[in-house]
Order: sequence, then C-alpha cells, then structure tokens
Amino acid sequence: MLDHLFTLIAGRVAALAGQPIAFVLALTVIALWGLTGPIFHYSDTWQLVVNTATTIITFLMVFLIQNSQNRDSAAMQAKLDELLRAVREARVQFIGIEHKTDREIEAIRAALEEECAHEDARERAVTASVRKLRARY
Repeated sequence: MLDHLFTLIAGRVAALAGQPIAFVLALTVIALWGLTGPIFHYSDTWQLVVNTATTIITFLMVFLIQNSQNRDSAAMQAKLDELLRAVREARVQFIGIEHKTDREIEAIRAALEEECAHEDARERAVTASVRKLRARY
C-alpha cells in the first residue's frame, strides 16, 4: 500500500517537475525573491528563506529522482531480459547480470568487445577473399 502510494506520488511529482512550466515557476520565485531583497534590506532572514527552501526541495527531489531511475532501470532490465529469452541466438546467461559486481560486469563487457573484434576481423578476411575471387572471374 505505502509502496504503491509513494510510486504514484513520486511519478506525478517527477512528471510535473520535468515540465517547462516548473522551470518557469522556479525561475519566477527566485526572481521575486531577488527583487524583494531591497525591501528586506538583504537581511539574514531574507537569505535564510531561499536557502532553506531550496535545500529542502533539493533534498526531497533526490529521493524522487532516484525512485524514478530505479523503476526505469528495473523496467528496462526486464525488457532486455525478455528479449534475451525470446531471441533464439541470444545467450541467456546474460539475463540478470545487472546483479553482478562492477568488476564482473566489466570483465563480461571486455570479453564481448574482444569477441566482436575477432568476429569483425574474420568478416573482413572473408569479404577480402570474396572480392579476390570475384576479381578473378
């Protein structure tokens, strides 16, 4: 229940915060705050108001952004895992590698890059051989 409620609220707030109007509103608030400086004689309280407000908003937005990124990442991994499962030639041992350590993932990535480099070299050699044969005949 709480998880669903948080997801709903976080999704809506993130969607609203990502709109151009949110930026315009924030810019307007800061401009108004700046314009009131002379009225309040640039007092400590005047400065504290904006510092406190921006700190609290930033603090809360960090959690909302992280929640959105976590959901997006998990959904993307599920989609990729389904593609790996569905494609006959795909290697299903890659399903779930996001749970491995950074070193393990880096080793897998390096091995894949090396494998691709060898495949590219073989492909170039075959293409060159085919060109030679075509040139002869």
